[in-house]
Amino acid sequence: MSPITDVRDISRLAYGFMASKALFTALDVDLFGHIDRGINSTAELSQKLGVAEHRLSTLLAALTALGLIAHEDARYSNSPAAARYLVRGARDYFGDYYRLQIDKQIYPAFERLGDGLNGRPGQSIYSLIEDPDEAAVFSIAQHQGSSGPAVLLSRAVDLVGARMLLDVGGGTGAMSIALCRRYELDATIIDFPTVIALAKQFVAEAGLEDRIRLIAGDALEIEWPGGFDVVLMSYLLSAVGETEINLVLQKAKAALRRGGRLVIHDFMLDADRNGPREAALWFLSYIASRADTISFSAEELSDRLSRQGFEVTSSGVLIPDITKFLVARVN
Repeated sequence: MSPITDVRDISRLAYGFMASKALFTALDVDLFGHIDRGINSTAELSQKLGVAEHRLSTLLAALTALGLIAHEDARYSNSPAAARYLVRGARDYFGDYYRLQIDKQIYPAFERLGDGLNGRPGQSIYSLIEDPDEAAVFSIAQHQGSSGPAVLLSRAVDLVGARMLLDVGGGTGAMSIALCRRYELDATIIDFPTVIALAKQFVAEAGLEDRIRLIAGDALEIEWPGGFDVVLMSYLLSAVGETEINLVLQKAKAALRRGGRLVIHDFMLDADRNGPREAALWFLSYIASRADTISFSAEELSDRLSRQGFEVTSSGVLIPDITKFLVARVN
């Protein structure tokens, strides 16, 4: 991204949280869903939501200015993106990821960014997973957020011929489910006990109980089973400390059979570390809760993999401007 030159661009950054909160608030009251169902005047929405018209009209004006909704002839309509992604029940609904995980957990973590930068991090987002209620908020939202990328990953990597997959930090199973549906795989997921309890529900709903095994435990502490054709780590390396990255790579190597493959999907910077913006900001979020967190590019990660006895065989962008993937074979 080119260096900014206008103070108005600085203001847009400074005011950005206001737009985020407008979106989150609208999602909390299912505003986009009500508009989709034809409750689309200020008076009707006010009555349905129990919000005074003068306050609601201010929120509606903000959402209109942001391009999330449109206003014509005293009626509101959803933008094409809002209709597709922000209406509860829509096939591509993504709203719970924003309103639950991003608003309720990631957003508050950024309030501790200054302390984290000075080596005084606060409570880790991932420590919330020890609490069943917080784990449910995080994991259900993350399942929704990962389901689309999981399908993309299943298309981006070629796992034909592989039979056994170990999904480390696999959460509620979004990645394993998509990969098992596309390939003739049996998968094993390792994650915290509170998350595995939720994974059972998603795996059952997918009808894959006979092909996906679940192991409850901290992947950094427990022994991993072995003999796998593929080890998958999605969003794992960015969430652990620098020394722990080497630890999980060593454990992955031990879990793979000869010639097995390690698939890494994560936030990754460009080689020049000048972006992408979203990936850089996601890495920044970890500083609030970990003193030993690091950011990395695909090239830097490839060098680390080489030192651990892997050879990168393919790579690419998965979620544009946010995540990339690497496939590495055990030397």
